[in-house]
Amino acid sequence: MVSIKIIVEKHADGYVAYPLGLSGVVVGDGDTYEEALADVRSAILFHIETFGEEALDPDSPVLEAFVAEATVAG
Repeated sequence: MVSIKIIVEKHADGYVAYPLGLSGVVVGDGDTYEEALADVRSAILFHIETFGEEALDPDSPVLEAFVAEATVAG
């Protein structure tokens, strides 16, 4: 069993979720936080079944994830 950190974003039209530390693109979505999380879990399992354990990136484990905000001129 592997622990994978997942980012969940709330948008006007629902939620989007994606894992950190996985090779390739894996995304889930849903109308609720729980739906997006369930969808991305399913996508992660499918991704690993399709591409094998090497889809996990053991050399670059994400220890923590932060959200920061910066103001830029534009």
